[in-house]
Amino acid sequence: MAELPAWRDGLPPPVEAALAPCAAHASATRGRQHAEPGPQGRSEFQRDRDRIIHSTAFRRLEYKTQVFVNHEGDLFRTRLTHSLEVAQIARGIARALALNEDLAEAIALAHDLGHTPFGHAGQDALNVCMREFGGFEHNLQSLRTVDLLEEHYAAFDGLNLCFETREGIIKHCSQENARRLGDLGERFLSGGQPSLEAQICNLADEIAYNNHDVDDGLRSGLITLEQLEEVSLFATHVALVRQTYPGLAGRRLVHETVRRMINTLVCDLVATSAANLAAAAPDSLDAVRRAPPLIAFSPAVAAAQREMKQFLRHALYQHYLVLRMTNKAQRIIGDLFGAFLGDPRLLPPRYQSPPDGDHHRAIADYIAGMTDRYAMKEHRRLFAVGEI
Repeated sequence: MAELPAWRDGLPPPVEAALAPCAAHASATRGRQHAEPGPQGRSEFQRDRDRIIHSTAFRRLEYKTQVFVNHEGDLFRTRLTHSLEVAQIARGIARALALNEDLAEAIALAHDLGHTPFGHAGQDALNVCMREFGGFEHNLQSLRTVDLLEEHYAAFDGLNLCFETREGIIKHCSQENARRLGDLGERFLSGGQPSLEAQICNLADEIAYNNHDVDDGLRSGLITLEQLEEVSLFATHVALVRQTYPGLAGRRLVHETVRRMINTLVCDLVATSAANLAAAAPDSLDAVRRAPPLIAFSPAVAAAQREMKQFLRHALYQHYLVLRMTNKAQRIIGDLFGAFLGDPRLLPPRYQSPPDGDHHRAIADYIAGMTDRYAMKEHRRLFAVGEI
């Protein structure tokens, strides 16, 4: 059987040639932490995407939630469906701007691998538990997952992803943590930027979660159409839908509105970013790193996005029913951490004796890797009478 071609630049020449000079080119990757032979028949960034999809952490995202806990309904978004939506939006934007779709997709699929159970409530609770031991931040946990925690390959820990994919996973980072990250943390210290593909993923994430939280919030009954019609972005598009389809109601009205909002945001992002790129004219990825952020919304659309985020924060994320679940989630995380810290023998064997001796971080790794339902089950095992 003939071998597939091992392209020197990682992509077939027609594909590589179609990318803008400022795109992240597979031929110019800064490489992997552990040297490996080049992939055959796919690019370095396609290999990263494939490794992420086949990872254990990626499969667990199916049972980790955004706003609603997993058992509350089968139709609400999970971290997995969210990551797929971000990847779809990011690929479309990257293609429109002649940037590297495969890198954008890989970053999008990996960006939430380190998220705790119970969404942001779980992250906040675990950060409180780890406050005196280095804290907890899901971006850094995603990096730790792909660099260290995944156990698939004989030659190395983690997934051994390319520098550009690993860089894109880290959206936020404190100066203290940046100093520990070496080359990956340099941009947080110097004020530089990541690749355009990473910048795309940051905003594709925002587009996805704002719009699916609108959809899930309406589906749950925690927010209403009447409330959303006070928010300009939604009001503009629902009015257009009603004008085009008089009498439309229910799920079709919501879907037609949400898809138009997504389209408006994506088209504005592409147009504004294309203008920024034309004005700055970066001729390489290094030039992108030295420039200000180039992937952006127009001022008007950015303001509309902020208004929507503020609405969701007050009307949905701080709804009393969501806060009740948030309170329970934080108690579950706190109880688990306290129990494992008090007696590490309660941990599974692989977490009892971490190679680096950092027992607190090992406990955080274990808890962060849990799905919603596993965390609840583990809590019952430890604290409920009659459970084993």
